[in-house]
Amino acid sequence: MTEARRAVADAHRREWARVLAATVRVTRDLDLAEECVQDAYAAALDAWARDGVPDRPAAWLTTAARHNALDALRRAATLRAKLPLLVEPAPDPPPAGDPLRLVFLCCHPALAGEAQVALTLRLVCGVPTPDVAAAFLVPVATMAARITRAKKKIAAARIPFRMPSRAELPDRLDAVLTTIHLLFTTGHTAPSGASLMRVSCAERALELARLLRELMPDSREVRGLLALLLAGHARRATRTDEAGRLLLLSEQDRSRWDAAALEEADELVVSALRGGAPGRFTLQAAIAMLHASAPSFAETDWPQILVLYDELVKVWPSPVVALNRTVAVAMVDGPARALAEVTALEGDRRLSGYRYLPAIKADFLRRLGRWAEAAACYEEALTATGNEAERAFLRGRLTEVRQAGAPG
Repeated sequence: MTEARRAVADAHRREWARVLAATVRVTRDLDLAEECVQDAYAAALDAWARDGVPDRPAAWLTTAARHNALDALRRAATLRAKLPLLVEPAPDPPPAGDPLRLVFLCCHPALAGEAQVALTLRLVCGVPTPDVAAAFLVPVATMAARITRAKKKIAAARIPFRMPSRAELPDRLDAVLTTIHLLFTTGHTAPSGASLMRVSCAERALELARLLRELMPDSREVRGLLALLLAGHARRATRTDEAGRLLLLSEQDRSRWDAAALEEADELVVSALRGGAPGRFTLQAAIAMLHASAPSFAETDWPQILVLYDELVKVWPSPVVALNRTVAVAMVDGPARALAEVTALEGDRRLSGYRYLPAIKADFLRRLGRWAEAAACYEEALTATGNEAERAFLRGRLTEVRQAGAPG
């Protein structure tokens, strides 16, 4: 890869949201803004290869995208007819809070909940539509249509590009928290590609969570979300080995975890747990911190983790949460009990195509010595998984159970 291509790829990972947000302030039209930004990145490939990478790539891209937008608006003569999202001229570089404004724009109550999250992942975070579809367990065509409808709804409802007032914040907070969490999840374990992680996506989610905490310092769930993200990101250096092989939690070198991030996360969890019943992000953060605070995998407090999962299922009755809970069940009550619960969850249509369902079931079957059934589940998980690091791990386990089950 040439220096110019590397620089453009890096700028896409790190600056997409800011460049898009700045362009929206000019176009007042989401579709046009996205098109102008895409053209700016395409132009950067040629210009940077010819003239060298600029000292401030984000500023170059922002200027190019805004010029594209102004040209398009002049050609169409629609500067005053387009969606009235303009607040004030965008400075160069765009302000740090612009991506969060874009998140709140996409998470307007006029949109359906899933559409809010999907649109934010696609526009604010640059997550490819197939990966957004994978996050929601729906076909790509369905997700593409959902995103298009959401854009049209924003235009029809004439939703302004600005931070909501304090009175408006509660109606949008859950969608914003969910979106930031899903963005982090997409970066923590990429739905597809050669690498286990997309670190830039995870870092962008952390940045948004910090901005949200500055906006809403008294929200316990905002603190819970930031703690959850910090606890997960603290392990990033140990989740794969030097060859990119996936390492299980039991294999990771805990001395290399980010101690400062974990200390911050612990303080946030403690403060979020005070003052009443905890919400779903605070409970997830508490579970993550029990994993992180254990001196070793063998010393993990699995009974307490199961108690927290029982509370989380009450607060957030999601089939994915119920599936994750079975991992704790297996550690406390054994894999046979956990397998029975996974088998019951297989009837939930919301988990259809979810890659971790057959993978978790395969692990319980493997631990029970049911080799042929475990192999079949590992094969199913391989079919559903697009991440190459996960695929390599699953292939290794598939080989293991096939050899264990071979005659003689």
